Amino acid sequence: MPVNTLIDTEKGLLHVLRPADGTLIEDLVVDDAARVAAKANQLRDAQPEWEAMGLEARTRWMERYRDWLLDHTHELAGIMQEEAGKVRTEAVLEQSWLHDIINTYSRKAPALLGDKRVKPGSPLLLGKRFTLVRRPHPLVGVIGPWNFPMVLCLGDGLPALFAGCAVLLKPSEVTPLAVRRAVEGWAEIGAPPVLDVVLGAGETGAALVDEVDYVQFTGSVATGQKIAERASKTITPVSLELGGKDPFLVLEGANLERAANCAVVGGFGNNGQVCISTERVYVQASVYDEFVAKVATKVKALRSGYDGPEIDADVGAMTSPAQIGIVEAHVNDAIAKGATVLTGGRREDKAGDWFQPTVVVDVDHTMRIMVEETFGPVLPIMKVADEAEAIRLANDSEFGLAASVFASSPREGERIARLLDAGTVNVDDYAIAAMCIDVPMGGWKKSGIGQRSADYGLTKFTRQKTISAPRVPTLDSEMWWFPYTPTKVGLVQKVMRFVNARGRARLGTPALKDLS
Repeated sequence: MPVNTLIDTEKGLLHVLRPADGTLIEDLVVDDAARVAAKANQLRDAQPEWEAMGLEARTRWMERYRDWLLDHTHELAGIMQEEAGKVRTEAVLEQSWLHDIINTYSRKAPALLGDKRVKPGSPLLLGKRFTLVRRPHPLVGVIGPWNFPMVLCLGDGLPALFAGCAVLLKPSEVTPLAVRRAVEGWAEIGAPPVLDVVLGAGETGAALVDEVDYVQFTGSVATGQKIAERASKTITPVSLELGGKDPFLVLEGANLERAANCAVVGGFGNNGQVCISTERVYVQASVYDEFVAKVATKVKALRSGYDGPEIDADVGAMTSPAQIGIVEAHVNDAIAKGATVLTGGRREDKAGDWFQPTVVVDVDHTMRIMVEETFGPVLPIMKVADEAEAIRLANDSEFGLAASVFASSPREGERIARLLDAGTVNVDDYAIAAMCIDVPMGGWKKSGIGQRSADYGLTKFTRQKTISAPRVPTLDSEMWWFPYTPTKVGLVQKVMRFVNARGRARLGTPALKDLS
């Protein structure tokens, strides 16, 4: 079924297809603006009680939900395999991140969400007590992509639930089924009705943006810009995790065997459909030939297929029918400009959305494959003269999400990592920082606004409030209140000058006539 029939606008239906063979899984009713608004209102009605029960009670519900997710791991994996074309291993491993999110914030949320007393730096304010408190955004909307349906949709909703928000999820129209089932699981454990899902494409997402108090979006730069523009009309805050074109540097003295293995998993894990996929490789000339040979051998050995519940494939089908066309266009553009394909390079000759794992060399920055996000099973490798050229080219991008560095030692790798324009850099590794919920993940440049994980990944779903209250008995009036008089102003100035001046030369108080 061609991509332009995923949505039947006349019947209001969403056709969910199997990427492995293009057949229909299920027809779903599209949620129009009225249905989105109705669900949003129901969530708003339920949110105050969810917030009022307190973090301890919310955490108990979250831990019960973790157990439900664990008990349904293989059911959810099977759904994701059907709708996303994933191999079994990746469909199972994706879910472990959700369990870790719940465990991490169960531990960290009390300190992050609890009230904080702040001691003022100025002695003039010591008579006041300052307290920082956090209140949740009542309704958070999460718009997720199709490459990781559970992690990048439900996974952003979980911290918001911890914070006391109600959450409305909008998974990609390409992969809505696993998220829908996960929302059913929330109801099955008897949890309060503060988690729901709406189904549809762009119009459904736009309606969600109009209804919520905070938007979390993961997806393309173009869609992120539209969401930010729409949200700005209602001054709704947003967090955007957008595109990437992540560089992978291999320099003289690196462990080439590990680097090659890491480049292959970075380039072809989840079929290269990862926001932090390795999308361009820069290899120092002295180790280039050996590294390329290792990579080509390993990629040729990858097993492509739909393995169902079995674990006997490494690379599955591409998830989005539209994306395979972009991948094909990037490869063809590179070939036309002089690139060489070492393995793969074309669609597989079978039903469904399959593209051969591809290694391309003789590439440069005139080619789309080196500057635009490919988001598919393609690994372009470019020879560079030295470290300086590798860093310069790595930073020559409008994106800045993540990067990897393989150098002669971890110390050298860390030194180079500090010079790269990216929100995350992995030394001698790929994606490992993104798997650590305790550290932030976010992009520079056009790769996004805000972060997920760590402290900010929870607190961004709250509004911070400062409360000032007296610590000592108050007077009927303050010196700096009306009416202003020369005597009061002079006294106030002397006190403030005494507190704030540094050095005897400035302790003297000028006459009032000189203040102007």
